[in-house]
Amino acid sequence: MTASIARAFATRAGARLPRVAPTVIAASRRFISIEPMYTAEATATGGRNGQAISSDKVLNVGLTFPKALGGPGLPGKTNPEQLFAAGYAACFQGALGLVAQGSKVKIPESSTVTAAVHIGKHPEGAFGLGVEMRIDAPGVDKATLQKLVDQAHEICPYSRATRNNIEVKLVVV
Repeated sequence: MTASIARAFATRAGARLPRVAPTVIAASRRFISIEPMYTAEATATGGRNGQAISSDKVLNVGLTFPKALGGPGLPGKTNPEQLFAAGYAACFQGALGLVAQGSKVKIPESSTVTAAVHIGKHPEGAFGLGVEMRIDAPGVDKATLQKLVDQAHEICPYSRATRNNIEVKLVVV
């Protein structure tokens, strides 16, 4: 998000952003900490009231600024928080299945992971995210499920990416 877009976003929601020079990072597919096995790529146009399309065209969604943040909240369109919630929930459920398999615990197909992604004013200014993950696995006792959830949180790539950056609350239901 460019500084001018961030400033407009913050002003719309009543927050103040410090003036900072924009940072430009050269495009590169080289990483220090990982060797990519798969790369997902999507391009957004029009920001929060635009469109996002994956490079393979499988994902093609209209975006709308949520009403709660002062936007139009247009029906039939999504927002970045919903997309992040869907990705995080799916990834976390995959990690849960992996640790369950390693622990020889059967997770039922009816299990669910629901991610609630919150956006709001950050105490240091601007905006921040918070996530609440609700995990349900019918037939698995809560103590066992909690142990598996804690292990999944250690290996899930989304959890690793958000660790020490945003608050993530894990709730076994």
